[in-house]
Amino acid sequence: MELRHLRYFIAVAEIGSLTEAAKRRLHTSQPSLSRQIRDLEHQVGVELLSRSVHGVEPTAAGKAFLDHARLALMHVDAAVETARSAAQPAKKNPFAIGFQTGHEMNWLPQAMQVLHDELKNIHVTVTSDNSPDLAEALARAQLDLAFLRVEPGYDLEYHVVDREPLIVLMPSDHRPTAREPVRPQDFAGEHVIGGSNKATVLRAVTEDYLRRSGLDIKLDHGADNMAMRLSLVASTPGLAMMPADAKNLLPPSVVSRPLEGEAQIDLAVGYSKSNTSPILKLFLSRLDELVRPNQKH
Repeated sequence: MELRHLRYFIAVAEIGSLTEAAKRRLHTSQPSLSRQIRDLEHQVGVELLSRSVHGVEPTAAGKAFLDHARLALMHVDAAVETARSAAQPAKKNPFAIGFQTGHEMNWLPQAMQVLHDELKNIHVTVTSDNSPDLAEALARAQLDLAFLRVEPGYDLEYHVVDREPLIVLMPSDHRPTAREPVRPQDFAGEHVIGGSNKATVLRAVTEDYLRRSGLDIKLDHGADNMAMRLSLVASTPGLAMMPADAKNLLPPSVVSRPLEGEAQIDLAVGYSKSNTSPILKLFLSRLDELVRPNQKH
């Protein structure tokens, strides 16, 4: 008797049809399955399955055999899993890092370099998302650390690691592309696309720049993430103020221009104050090593 005999018998007993069991679960032919069942019954010495108007059903002996067959396979599966676990090294400590979309290109290599000496002992997972969702994940202990905006309303600790200048995005055939830098007055009469109410930090910086420039412009539309804003820029058409790293993600239909005047947005390393991870503590102790190579502005 082999394990396949038990698996074949259990499949037929549970599905109630030789044809369906062969096709849906066992991926073999019906004649081959019938032959395997006959071999099993020959070895056991009794009939295990009988045909009825309802299909194929276990006999009284088959019902008694079924429970033990299931238990036998459970023990085999457990033995396999135990052997595999024993062959694996001890599980690594998890460490989850999040990046505001687009920033992983600049910051992930440096972050991994900071952790280089510990990589053999930890399992790093990387997430890319918008800033408010990263803050929520930190607060819920789903992330250990994130590169994000300083989001209000969360009990998080922040260390600013960069101050990014804002640039202006526009369709590649739009009139203000001739300007470099784009001046505040070039916004007059244009659709200015802002972040949604969820993207509070970028929206606040954009509104502050327009207000300081003496422009009474209401932001149009509003998108939760960078991909949506780029689509709105291309299709509206309109202008959008975005952090300089957005240049890494531009489609051919959208171009960027520098912005005249002072408009910056902070990028910070954020984490929960209640997080006691020793890997987080190590990372923060080496934060200066991470910041220095990226101080471009």
